[in-house]
Amino acid sequence: MNELIDIELAELGETITGKTPSSKNPEDFGFGYMFVTPSDNWDIKLIERTERYVSQLGIDKLSKKALPPKSVMVSCIGSAMGKILMNSQKCLTNQQINSIVVDDKKYDADYVYYLLVNNYKALRTAATGSTSLPLLNKTDFDALKLKVHREKTTQKQIAKVLSDLDAKIEVNNKINQELEALAKTIYDYWFVQFDFPDQNGKPYKSSGGKMVYNEELKREIPEGWEVKRLGDLGNFKNGVNYDPSNPGEIACPIINVRNISASSYFLKNEDLDIIYLNDSDVRKYSVHEDSIIIARSGIPGATRLIADFQENTLYCGFAIHYQLDNVDIKLPVFFYLKSIERVIKEGSGGTILKNVNQATLNGLKIALPSSNNFIESFNKRISPMFMKINLIQKENQKLAALRDWLLPMLMNGQVTVSSPEEVRDQDKEILNQVQDDNKQVQDDSLGRVAEEVEKYS
Repeated sequence: MNELIDIELAELGETITGKTPSSKNPEDFGFGYMFVTPSDNWDIKLIERTERYVSQLGIDKLSKKALPPKSVMVSCIGSAMGKILMNSQKCLTNQQINSIVVDDKKYDADYVYYLLVNNYKALRTAATGSTSLPLLNKTDFDALKLKVHREKTTQKQIAKVLSDLDAKIEVNNKINQELEALAKTIYDYWFVQFDFPDQNGKPYKSSGGKMVYNEELKREIPEGWEVKRLGDLGNFKNGVNYDPSNPGEIACPIINVRNISASSYFLKNEDLDIIYLNDSDVRKYSVHEDSIIIARSGIPGATRLIADFQENTLYCGFAIHYQLDNVDIKLPVFFYLKSIERVIKEGSGGTILKNVNQATLNGLKIALPSSNNFIESFNKRISPMFMKINLIQKENQKLAALRDWLLPMLMNGQVTVSSPEEVRDQDKEILNQVQDDNKQVQDDSLGRVAEEVEKYS
């Protein structure tokens, strides 16, 4: 049956408001159990790691606040207000999170997760307080009225369709993480440890390749390598500062710091804000396929590459664009900047927000080989991995779009799992493929990537 009934949120299970262990008892913190807070990553379904952890002693003291696996957590304050997570293991949350220990006799936990995701706006609307700091207390949380499917069988069917899509997205994310790790491992071997393959295919430094002490870097580098300042290899330029009250005529997607922080190697071209500028500014601040983007503040030093951006995509004033004179060295320079992100952040100045400036970046020094063949060989190893990462990101965008389209229609009864003809034809093939592949794709894909990682570790 596809019958929908009205309930209060409290009927879904037991609501638990979290609590923070006392800072007077440092032994309550440590490793053992996740301690979930609004500052953790809420852009996923199942959280498996957190910024902070509590010890066995800490969770024992707050045993009544401990959440069993597959509880549904709702951030109830601030900018993350209304975001939803599930936990993969027993955990605690802080007092800014209300969690539902789902009544599994009546409701499916995954269904409850998607139900609340679909009611994000309702959760935000129910909050009190200022627009800058919305707050949803436990009483108002429990009293929130929702429509749910009466039959648990229907709930499980709906949750499976959506969970399959999310599982595929997560598998893809893990594959990309492994590919990124492999690419970094190769960079470290070639440009940090200098154990790149020599003429005989043996690791250069470990096999006795000649090393020369460099006074500028205060370390040895391979004979024939040169030390270059980044300022001599290209041009750094701050992004556009725009006035919304004086718009131009051209609609432009713009990369903000939040877009940088939401990515790892490649910026994602989804969810970019749109601004309107005049033609002269568009031409001056547009990105292209050889762009390197560095966060100037917020997460200073965070470095990203560009991939598949639409025309007239710009970068904001809190970012710096790096254009190399010789784009062939883009990959080693990118990895160099990635390798010193923490150094840049800790060394950057600023009184309120730490920030990176062009002078700091211009003065950074990198060791590079003089041989074009060397750079070409490195690029040939890395480029296929980056192409795969970009293809997977594109696939995830399609999967996420399908999930977000299906979610409200399934929850509102407009589409039923038992009536596939109601799903768009172009999406049925995706759904069928996801269901067929999900069981084996993670083991197969991660296994192949792991074999490649093993070669370089």
